Amino acid sequence: MKFQKVAGSVDEKLQTCDFKKKQYRKLMAPLNIEVEYIYILNDWFKIPAYKDTLDYVISVGCQYYFNYLPLQKLGLPVPTKGALVENM
Repeated sequence: MKFQKVAGSVDEKLQTCDFKKKQYRKLMAPLNIEVEYIYILNDWFKIPAYKDTLDYVISVGCQYYFNYLPLQKLGLPVPTKGALVENM
């Protein structure tokens, strides 16, 4: 998760996802665990200055979402609206 209100060091951290993903894959290979690298970003990163960085994140096989991670990305079921009411 990367949240920011002003320019700073997170800018460069976003550009390291490819290396980190490769390192985690290497570490998890003996355990046969699949690795994905996903950033959860706040709206600060929607400004045009981050377009190239976010394009890079996608180009190296990493992902990002703004403000939340969809449950289906983790392989979890997405509750239906009726199910939410039933469980309350």
